[in-house]
Amino acid sequence: MAADYIIEKMNVKLLQLHSKNAKNKLRSLVCEHNQQDAGFTLLEVLVVVLIIGILSAIAAPSWLGFVNRQRLSKANDAVLAALQEAHREAKRTKTSYSVSFKVENKIPKIAVYPSSSSPEWQTLGGDLEFKSGQIALLTNLTDQNKTNDNGTLDLSYNFLATAKTITFDYMASLPNAYFGIKNESSQETPGLKIAVVIPTSATSASTNDMKRCVIVKTLIGAMITEKDTKCN
Repeated sequence: MAADYIIEKMNVKLLQLHSKNAKNKLRSLVCEHNQQDAGFTLLEVLVVVLIIGILSAIAAPSWLGFVNRQRLSKANDAVLAALQEAHREAKRTKTSYSVSFKVENKIPKIAVYPSSSSPEWQTLGGDLEFKSGQIALLTNLTDQNKTNDNGTLDLSYNFLATAKTITFDYMASLPNAYFGIKNESSQETPGLKIAVVIPTSATSASTNDMKRCVIVKTLIGAMITEKDTKCN
């Protein structure tokens, strides 16, 4: 009996010792695993940086294109709003109203005013705060309410250093207007064009540049908006 009791006590102690050693070993393995997961190797960091760089290079042109399209659309909306305002005010007040356009220090300027008074120039888009060189303003106007025969845009950024004007008379129509020669296939005239473009060179736009434009098509002031090559 005494021998059995002693053996049983020894087994209990051995079991406790084994359990303690197992716990210590498990704790050691957990600590080692945590240390391994505590950070990235240099190779892993380089791979992540490389992937981010590739994704940025892919996304950047798309993002820039999106920003430019938004900028052009807002600038063109401002041109359309100015023309519509002048047309509306001419009809409402039964007096002649004008919209004038020019470029000053590479910043597009616009003025809506009674034709009997002097223009008060404002930056195109007002609150949009376009910076110098962000937007170029183009037109095919050669004189008040007139374009040339083919009605193409003058692509020089400096063309509007001298202001050009569209005027609505007291009936909100376009006096002495010339919209260019009719196209043989469409039987439509080019119209009076005001276009905005993202500058891609120092001196002039190209026919392939991204553009937005407003075209005044008729004597009663009908207007349409177009984009890209349809603005040329």
